[in-house]
Amino acid sequence: MTPTDALATARLYLCTDARKRQGDFEDFVDAAFEGGVDIIQLRDKTLEAAEELELLAVLQGVAQRHGRLWAVNDRADVANVSGAPVFHIGQKDLPLTVARRLLPEPVTIGLSTHSPEQVNAAIAASPGQGGLDYFCVGPVWATPTKPGREAVGLDLVTYAAEASKRADETTGGAVNLPWFAIGGIDLSNVEQVLAAGASRIVVVRAITEAADPTTAAKSLLEALDAA
Repeated sequence: MTPTDALATARLYLCTDARKRQGDFEDFVDAAFEGGVDIIQLRDKTLEAAEELELLAVLQGVAQRHGRLWAVNDRADVANVSGAPVFHIGQKDLPLTVARRLLPEPVTIGLSTHSPEQVNAAIAASPGQGGLDYFCVGPVWATPTKPGREAVGLDLVTYAAEASKRADETTGGAVNLPWFAIGGIDLSNVEQVLAAGASRIVVVRAITEAADPTTAAKSLLEALDAA
């Protein structure tokens, strides 16, 4: 299965730091995958490149055991060297066209969006070679993992759902670009996100701060299944 094929069915995406305080990175990502997480992205701005590569090698090994995806954030050089199947960029990071030149196929690339205009641009960036493979919408609620980033609220989730549906109908399903809601999502509010139109979510603290990451992931998937 290619990364693109695996991404098409992914629903639960986890971003985690290096777990320096806990010292349990390998056990943690193993537990999260065991609970059903589809993609784990290592996102830790405190890491030097060499440190990140070491942890990504660990993440890769665990992901392969579970048959799941893993992702690199922000740094195309690290993504390239590590062989990551998924690369994620923000609005102020490398332009998509540049990232495509730096990364081999079939690496899938995702983009963060924070406004209707950015959602429209993401949808217009056709999936496949040279285009975008998924996008994220958020932060739905303010979150300490993105300090200073204003929450976009549920309205943008609904906008993304409606815009994606229109694009699929207009093109006869040719776009069909996966997208995830992100930002402060946990069991207490995931139903609101799903009611607003999302079917895929990215979480951080809902699993990283859980006493049992496996159970936390399973509970989130049960909520997604119930929607």
